[in-house]
Amino acid sequence: MGTYRLSAVGRASARDYDAGMQQKVFLVTGMTCSHCVTAVRTEIGRIPDVERVDVDLGSGQVTVDARGGLDQEAVRAAVEEAGYELAG
Repeated sequence: MGTYRLSAVGRASARDYDAGMQQKVFLVTGMTCSHCVTAVRTEIGRIPDVERVDVDLGSGQVTVDARGGLDQEAVRAAVEEAGYELAG
């Protein structure tokens, strides 16, 4: 299986990171196709203050850029709503 990456490019810029942007990386299990990637990206993208979501299908790694704090439980709930699990 090759690596499939899909990003949602938001309004974040390098300047924004100085103004309270935060980046967190999560591991999501159960994704097997581009539809899975889209579902996870869409659900996490609905969390307030999320600016960007980058999903790597091959590794299951999901990188989230958000303004201010990012609640891990909100991410977990979004991933579960998409039908997958947050590892750890």
